[in-house]
Amino acid sequence: MSQVLTPRQAEELHKALIAYLTATGLSNTAAALRQELSIGDNFDDATRKKYEGLLEKKWTSVVRLQKKVWFYDLSHIAGCRIKPPIAQIMDLESRNASLQHELTTATPLSSRRNQDPTTWLPRSPARHTLQSHRQPITALAFHPIFTSLASASEDTTIKIWDYELGELETTLKGHTKPVLSLDYGGPRGGTLLVSCSSDLTIKLWDPADEYKNTRTLPGHDHSISCVRFIPSGAAGAPTSGNLLASASRDRTIRIWDVTTGYCVKTIRGHADWVRDIHPSADGRYLLSAGNDQTARLWDASSGDAKASFVGHTHVVECAALAPSAAYPLLAALADLKKSPLVTSSAEFLATGSRDKTIKLWDARGTCIKTLVGHDNWVRALVWHPGGKYLLSCGDDKSVRCWDLAQEGKCVRVVEEAHAHFVSCMRWAPGIVREQGGGGGEGNGGVAEAGGKKEEKGEGIRCVVATGSVDLSVRVFAP
Repeated sequence: MSQVLTPRQAEELHKALIAYLTATGLSNTAAALRQELSIGDNFDDATRKKYEGLLEKKWTSVVRLQKKVWFYDLSHIAGCRIKPPIAQIMDLESRNASLQHELTTATPLSSRRNQDPTTWLPRSPARHTLQSHRQPITALAFHPIFTSLASASEDTTIKIWDYELGELETTLKGHTKPVLSLDYGGPRGGTLLVSCSSDLTIKLWDPADEYKNTRTLPGHDHSISCVRFIPSGAAGAPTSGNLLASASRDRTIRIWDVTTGYCVKTIRGHADWVRDIHPSADGRYLLSAGNDQTARLWDASSGDAKASFVGHTHVVECAALAPSAAYPLLAALADLKKSPLVTSSAEFLATGSRDKTIKLWDARGTCIKTLVGHDNWVRALVWHPGGKYLLSCGDDKSVRCWDLAQEGKCVRVVEEAHAHFVSCMRWAPGIVREQGGGGGEGNGGVAEAGGKKEEKGEGIRCVVATGSVDLSVRVFAP
C-alpha cells in the first residue's frame, strides 16, 4: 500500500492517537501502540497534553467538510447557480489547510488546563469577536453539550456559532420582530433551543434537525422579555424537563409544556413589565424581576409568591439565583452561623438594576450587601460556577467581577469589553461526564481510567460570552 502521509504527518497522527487513547482511559491499548511504533520516553506528559483533543478536532473538521462537499455536489446536480463542485472543493481544501494549521498551533478552549477553573475570570482581549448581526445583540445561550453558541438580535434573527472556531454555522429566521431571549434545554436526550420575541410568540427549534422550527407558542399579550427551561430531577441536576417559563411586558409569568405547546400556568403579581426569569437548579422555584423595581420568588408548582425583594430605586433588569457552591461565602456575608445545605435551592440571589447597583439577598428578602461600581445600568448577572465570584455587565461597556471572599470587592474590570452597551452575558455550562456504565446524558458522573472510581460532579468550562449594542458577540476564554 502506498504511503499517503509524509513521515512527519504520520508521526503527528500516531501521537494524536496515543493521546486520545490515554485520555479516554484505554491505557493498555495506548501502551501497545507506543511499543509497536517504537515511541518511547520522548512521549511524556507535556507531549501528551500538546496532542490531547487534536484528533477529535481534526475529525469534526473533516466531517464538516464532507457535508459541505456533499451539499455543493447536490446543488450542482439540481442546477443551482453556484460555483462548480471542483472549484468549491478547492476552496474547501484551502480552508481546511488553514484550519489544520490552526489546530496544530492551538488547544481547544474547553481543554486548556493551565488555569484553575475555580478562579478563572474573563480578561481582555476576547478570544473571538463574532460579527454578522445587523442590529443590537439582545441574548445569548450555550448548547449544553456541543460548542455551539446562539445569539439573538433586534434584527429578528438567531445565529448559531461555533465558539471554538469563532465561525458562523447558520442563521435562523422565523420571528417578525426583535428576538429578546434564548435558552437551551428540554426533555432528557432531546435538547431544544427556545426563543421569544416582541412579536408575542415563543418558538422552539430542534438542533438535531438542522434547527427546524418545531413549535410556536402564542399566548402572551405583550412583548416576551425572557424565556428559560425549568430543570427537573434532583437539586442541581443539569437536565431539563418538559416545562419552560416565560416573562412578559403583560406583567405575567407563564409556564408551558413544550411537548403539547399548552400554557399550564399563569403567575400574576408584578405590577409592571416582568424583565427577567430564573429557575432554581431543582426546578422548584422561579425568580423574577421587573419594572416595578422588585424581584420576586415563586413556587413553580403552585405559583404562590414566596418572597419579595424591595430596595432598588429603578427598574430591576436582571436577577440570578446563587449556586450552592457560593452558599458558604454568602452565609458569611449574611452573618449566618451555619451555611445552608448544598442540597437546598434558592437560598441566596443577586439583582441588578438601572439604579447602577447590584444587591445580594437571602431567601427571606433581606439585602445582605450592595455592590457599587457600575457607572450605568446593570444589564446582566452571572454567577461563577466555582461559587467565589459574581460577574456583571452593563451600559458602561464593562464586565465586572466581584469577589465574595472579599466581602464583594470588585477584583477585576474588563474596561471597554465592547464599544457600546453590554446587553447580555452567559457562562458556558459545565462539562458533564458520563458514568462508566453509560448512564446517559447529563448524569453528572466522572469515571476514572480503568473504572476504579466514580465521582459526581461537573467540570467547569472556562468560557464566557457577551453581546452588545455594537452588533458583536465576544467570547472570553483562557
